[in-house]
Amino acid sequence: MDLIQHQDSPRYIRLHPDDNVGVVVNEQGVAAGGRFADGLEALEGIPQSHKVSLLAIPEGGDVVRYGEVIGYALQPIAAGSWVTEAVLRMPDPPALDNLPGATIKAPVPAPLDGYTFEGFRNPDGTVGTRNILGVTTTVQCVVGVLDHCVDRVRKEILPHYPNVDDVVALSHSYGCGVAINAPDAVVPIRTLYNISRNPNLGGQALVISLGCEKLQANQLMDGDPLTNGMEEEEWLFRLQDSSTGFVGMVEEIMAMIETRLKVLDQRRRQTVPASELVVGMQCGGSDAFSGITANPALGVASDLLVRAGATVMFSENTEVRDGIHLLTPRAATPEIADALIHEMDWYDRYLERGMADRSANTTPGNKKGGLNNIVEKAMGSIAKSGTSPIAGVVSPGERIRGKGLWFCATPASDFICGTLQLAAGMNLHIFTTGRGTPYGLSMVPVIKVATRTQLAERWPDLIDVDAGQITSGRMTLDEMGWHIFQLYLDVASGRKQTWAEKHRLHNDLVLFNPAPVT
Repeated sequence: MDLIQHQDSPRYIRLHPDDNVGVVVNEQGVAAGGRFADGLEALEGIPQSHKVSLLAIPEGGDVVRYGEVIGYALQPIAAGSWVTEAVLRMPDPPALDNLPGATIKAPVPAPLDGYTFEGFRNPDGTVGTRNILGVTTTVQCVVGVLDHCVDRVRKEILPHYPNVDDVVALSHSYGCGVAINAPDAVVPIRTLYNISRNPNLGGQALVISLGCEKLQANQLMDGDPLTNGMEEEEWLFRLQDSSTGFVGMVEEIMAMIETRLKVLDQRRRQTVPASELVVGMQCGGSDAFSGITANPALGVASDLLVRAGATVMFSENTEVRDGIHLLTPRAATPEIADALIHEMDWYDRYLERGMADRSANTTPGNKKGGLNNIVEKAMGSIAKSGTSPIAGVVSPGERIRGKGLWFCATPASDFICGTLQLAAGMNLHIFTTGRGTPYGLSMVPVIKVATRTQLAERWPDLIDVDAGQITSGRMTLDEMGWHIFQLYLDVASGRKQTWAEKHRLHNDLVLFNPAPVT
């Protein structure tokens, strides 16, 4: 990364020697006539995080960032010009046939031994970073009653069980009015099944059902190790079976919750190796600095997690699609490369059914933050994956069964991606943002990383990490990666709370349902 260093003069960042555009660093942008330290003159005003052409680019010429073509010039672009979406034609996505697979044999770094955190051991061998009771729901119809119960439990009962962090209703909008036997209906069903088994929930089964819905409780719990040896009435409450009205429903549900709180309250943290971490990485409200500061820092920390024997996942199909040719060579085996290609192909066809394509991903906020199109956004997004071999691919709603770096195939929607990473088994979440978002999840701590110091300073009680220190020279990329790695251990141990936890900022679960709604 080349950074023009003069703090009070126009500055830009050039990430790769082949790049013919740079990203403006100055908070107020660069005015027309502003001269960069290398002599380049801005021909017009260029906002912060937007691109300046470093060379004259002819009509039809390649516009290159990250060493990759992010567009073709629709007209001649003079050196010093503001490179906007309006002057670019987006490239076609990489073809999915004949991609290189498992061709990069990176040297194996030394293991990172001796790092631990304080976690909660579960009966199935997983480890939680929090001790939470999750109450599974089969259908949206029960949410009002359950939310009332959970609110009362938190006020009246939970204070008596100080070793339990929270009670969470696993509420969603699925369960009825859906084509429950359609082939793609397996996605939301297995998502909810696996969310109920997230490591942070401690293995205490409790399902609240209406009774007449299409998604029946036995599809989520019956015959499972979570309910082994229990009668149905011990783990399931159907509202339609109640003969005592609303008040009676509430009292019965609260009693079932308290029975489980007594069990969870007996648990204590114990020292476990860092290899028990399952970290989900995500970005939202991205800007052009996402691929310069925050996401590459997560990539450094990701490599450290892999060296420590942990599990770390990156996601978001549409924000990987244009970089797939950079990822399949990193697959540990040809079969894993094929699995990556399969997920990209499936999602291409899913978008086609809705008469959309990957270009629908880029938001007005992304563009205001300097990201011209999904190609540029994807190149910054995949920086989270670091340099480790890709050890596996997990389809939507499935559970990761292994260590190392995994691709969790999800839509790019923040809420759906987070939900599917919960189903995949993550016990800790990290989320980078350039534009800013109060995103949070109730089941896992969410560490928020700002791409720019200006955002971190404006939102000091929402942002946990200021990755903008990389561009200011206060921290190197490696130092920021190590800082995030250590923060993982502190947050996982409960030694530190994230701002999202402190403020109880929690988004709803959003199940991915590619099947028809009836």
